[in-house]
Amino acid sequence: MNKAAHIFSWILSPILVPTYGVILSLWVTVLCVLPLGVRWNVVIMTSLITAFLPALAIFLLYKFKAISDPGLNNRGERYVPYGITCVCYILATWYLVRIHAPQWMWMFMVGAATATLVCVTVNVWWKISAHMAALGGLVGLMFRIMTDGLGIVPMWGVTTCGILLLGILGTSRLLLERHTFWQVIAGTAVGFASVYLLT
Repeated sequence: MNKAAHIFSWILSPILVPTYGVILSLWVTVLCVLPLGVRWNVVIMTSLITAFLPALAIFLLYKFKAISDPGLNNRGERYVPYGITCVCYILATWYLVRIHAPQWMWMFMVGAATATLVCVTVNVWWKISAHMAALGGLVGLMFRIMTDGLGIVPMWGVTTCGILLLGILGTSRLLLERHTFWQVIAGTAVGFASVYLLT
């Protein structure tokens, strides 16, 4: 069980979820009319900004012993990586605005940055789950696409899958003893509210 929990924690890592959100936006909404090459260029650029750059920063911080664990399980070592990640989300927002992405799409990145700021602020007192905040934000985007009628596929099915993944990830974080039940719930709520209310 622990091995499966680790796999889900890595697949649904906070630095990968924004890329999943961009893929979702470009393949299940009205944006699917864009040429395939254009859509993949957007995915690649946003993944470089929101996944590669934060991962590189965390690797360098770990290599130079600024952090002891690349998984950021030590609450006191989260501030710099979270700050870098937040800046990357802002850069991704700027990129999406520059390529004339619709407002709801680039506001997804604003929501992600907002959730990160909330997590790093709460982190002073309490170890809120960044994994759940990230995936909660993705589910928030799914709900926004559904309620605004932007989907070209039945969004209930997509959203149900997202909710199931939330349950699997939350269970994984509990099995690995990375968070308590309420830290998992709080992370989910922060991510969902940050994205759904802002997009």
